[in-house]
Amino acid sequence: MRPELILAIFLAYTALLLVISFITSRKANSDSYYLGNKQSPWPVVAYGMVGASLSGVTFISIPGWVGSSQFSYMMVVFGYLFGYAVISLVLLPLYYRLNLTSIYTYLDRRFGFYAYKTGSFYFIVSRLIGASFRMFLVVNVLQLFIFDHYHIPFWVTVALFMLLITLYSYKGGIKTIVWTDMLQTTFMLISLVVTLIIVLNKMDLNLSEMIGVVKKEGYSKIIIADWRHDKFYLKQFFSGMFITIVMTGLDQDMMQKNLSCRNIKDAQKNMTSLSLMLVPANLLFLFLGATLFVYANHFGIVIPELTDNLFPELAINHFGLVAGMVFFIGLIAAAYSSADSAITALSTSISVDFLGSEKKQNKGLNQSNLQRYLIHFGVTTVILIIIVVFREINNQAVISRLFTIAGYTYGPLLGLFAFGLFTKNEIKDRYVPLIALAAPVATYFIDTNSNLLFNGYNFGFELLILNGLLTYIGLWSIRKRSLIQTNF
Repeated sequence: MRPELILAIFLAYTALLLVISFITSRKANSDSYYLGNKQSPWPVVAYGMVGASLSGVTFISIPGWVGSSQFSYMMVVFGYLFGYAVISLVLLPLYYRLNLTSIYTYLDRRFGFYAYKTGSFYFIVSRLIGASFRMFLVVNVLQLFIFDHYHIPFWVTVALFMLLITLYSYKGGIKTIVWTDMLQTTFMLISLVVTLIIVLNKMDLNLSEMIGVVKKEGYSKIIIADWRHDKFYLKQFFSGMFITIVMTGLDQDMMQKNLSCRNIKDAQKNMTSLSLMLVPANLLFLFLGATLFVYANHFGIVIPELTDNLFPELAINHFGLVAGMVFFIGLIAAAYSSADSAITALSTSISVDFLGSEKKQNKGLNQSNLQRYLIHFGVTTVILIIIVVFREINNQAVISRLFTIAGYTYGPLLGLFAFGLFTKNEIKDRYVPLIALAAPVATYFIDTNSNLLFNGYNFGFELLILNGLLTYIGLWSIRKRSLIQTNF
């Protein structure tokens, strides 16, 4: 594909998002930005969250991951279902009952100032890294196939993307993103299905025949029974459950969309629908990955050393013009979906949790639009810097690196919320930051010495569970004798 055509696709898609932003952000205010005036239709939220949950990581990294991990990721996805049930039945009722804008306000009411700031701090760190990694995947591909042709530096490419995302999201916030996410989900799924059809046609196979080939070549293995393996199926399942609880239920980015629904029933419908849609969507992405490896092996195409590059390499250089165009449309949709809501959620957390904008509004002092815009632009700048730095050090599949880092940054959030929900103990609040720092450090020590400590056992994504447990134990050690009277 010629870079000019790819650039035209990129500009056309961006223009469409700007049109949607213009329509949805008229008469927008702070309530629109944070919670969409609590008027978001739940079917739109649920469908749009599929794209936000999949993002560029699923679009590129999961197909490339099949070569080394087969379909073992599906055990993580099955764990998602139980995680979403916990969110729907436990966390959403709590958030709606307390009428929260930032979910970390719960920690303030339950424990106090230091727990509150610690929780929101870990969210900001987690989401900054997560959004940056997801954006990196997509922007790096566009850099290789468009902007390198024009000799444009990578940092300029990233800056352009972040600027465009900011332009369509800075005013309407969640009110806009609920609708743009729906568009982006549609294009991602269309790209997936069309690519599968093209691969089947090029290999002159029907779907049933391709399924047989995938099984025969060993790509469809879901259950890894060796308990020492980092992809052991029970570890994958419980990791998926807790990854969902923390990266959705304890994540302001994902919960902000749920809190924009009209009521708790709509939010629960949204969560249930999302969980059911994600299972076939992830299975399709894994199947796509298997077909890509089958195709490459069949035609003697060299598999890239970094398998994240397999999908773009085949789509652009081997599948023809239509496949390349479809791939880039899905890729651009994934890029925007990875960052727009994250920037809004980060801006919300900084505004509400650290600058107290919600309290000021409750006193009748409207937060200035200028302050909100400055925070929004500041967040995009930090993400830009992280993406540029990450490009210099990346040497493994982003999906693996993303979940590993999430184990360290989301673990304290898991421990804090679990202790708050499942005990009635008060704690010595001023020691919470020390506990939240010590738990990830101890987790890292245990992980790096796991072979020696646990007879050859290797940790995978369950580092998150270990980190949360250590945080919980640490909070238990600083508990007070008194019990809370209010049932949070």
